[in-house]
Amino acid sequence: MGQRACSQSTIGQQKESLELSIGIGNDEAMSDQQYRAEFDARVEFSNGGHLQVGGFRVDVPTPDVTETDVATLFVASLGLLMSERVDVTGLRVLPEAHKGTRGGPSAAPTEPSGARRLVELSHVIEPGMTTYPGLPGPEITPHITREGSRANYAPGTEFAIDRITLVGNTGTYLDTPYHRYEDGHDLSALSLRRIADLPAVVVRTAGSATRAVDVGALAPFDVRGKAVLLHTGGNRGFGTPGYAEDAPYLTAAAAQWLADHDAALVGIDSVNIDDTGDPTRPAHTILLAADVPIVEHLTGLDQLPPHGARFTAAPPRLARFGTFPVRAFAIT
Repeated sequence: MGQRACSQSTIGQQKESLELSIGIGNDEAMSDQQYRAEFDARVEFSNGGHLQVGGFRVDVPTPDVTETDVATLFVASLGLLMSERVDVTGLRVLPEAHKGTRGGPSAAPTEPSGARRLVELSHVIEPGMTTYPGLPGPEITPHITREGSRANYAPGTEFAIDRITLVGNTGTYLDTPYHRYEDGHDLSALSLRRIADLPAVVVRTAGSATRAVDVGALAPFDVRGKAVLLHTGGNRGFGTPGYAEDAPYLTAAAAQWLADHDAALVGIDSVNIDDTGDPTRPAHTILLAADVPIVEHLTGLDQLPPHGARFTAAPPRLARFGTFPVRAFAIT
């Protein structure tokens, strides 16, 4: 595609048209395939000066967007004022999940349509499975078999009661402050307000050249009172020896930023929210000290929009227990 120059008036008119197309095509935009545009751009401002970027990306509603459409989304995404002219070059549209571009098709929660969708975000727990390397897998054995129960009931009536032995760090699980701090509250004291029906923000870093999720990936989002779900793509190797190798993680600075900005919960689809090569475990230390629960080993985050989902990850109320598996899910 060639270069396209857009004036401020053209951008304003195009914004109204683009907003209408985004609204009408919302169901399509949130279908299985989403798109992002990559491009170079130069912005000239009416009060002097300019801004130039290369390889910039924004969410787009359809794969057939024009340079003018992309210029409009670019200006909106950065909140640029007094932009006189925008030149877009090198435009290409990529099949890629939306990341929540401000002013883009996934920037705002979708309006209720009456048809809610439940999205599974937990791994299945099976006997002998490996969640975290070095920890034993669960053992499931019968306590009372169906055959053994028949003597206690009427003919044709039988039950099975099973026994499970597992460590708390099995499958998709939640950490409370007691996991890190002896005087921190445990699972029995965990408030439902911190783990159930939370507005979710999905931060996508899958495909990043670095393992670290740092402040820059979080800064565009309003995280106050929200479940911040880090979609790193690290879940792809779950259950394999390579799952824990070079795994994505949250930096100490990013953990502090989330605590300072009052995130309600932080989840990640990786083996650990910390870099396992760092024995100080700063993300656990910072978040749990701030009473922010952590959910690790999530899966299915690619099925969620950047904004608008409601997240739940509720463990049982266990006294003197800091970590336990959850059935994590979202409603979109």
